[in-house]
Amino acid sequence: HPPLTQALWWESLTAAAIQRAWTLNVGQRSAKQRIAHLLCELYLRMDRVGLVQDGSCALPLTQFHLGDACALTSIHTNRALQELRRDGLLSLEARRLTIHDWPALVDLAAFDPAYLQLSKEPGTSGDRAALG
Repeated sequence: HPPLTQALWWESLTAAAIQRAWTLNVGQRSAKQRIAHLLCELYLRMDRVGLVQDGSCALPLTQFHLGDACALTSIHTNRALQELRRDGLLSLEARRLTIHDWPALVDLAAFDPAYLQLSKEPGTSGDRAALG
């Protein structure tokens, strides 16, 4: 079954690419950059499946969850989120993420979505204004 074989290889290659990106993220980026990178990835994935509206999406994760995903303490996570808010890049209120400046957030995070193996441009299913 060649299509099934191709799909399994694609999934395996994508998983390996994501693992490499996150090894780099945890090993070489500051707390603020790690959180920014995670939020870029989550936002982009949700955008791809149509869950972003008006530059905003549900984010039912606590600061503990975000920190755990980025290998950060709760204190570092809180400080990083405060800085991102203060910089005007995003807001995270009532379990809702709103990206205010997508290009600046991407730049800060050094986020290159190529590792996710997504084919569409950002913002094609949601509001493009939020993505710059």
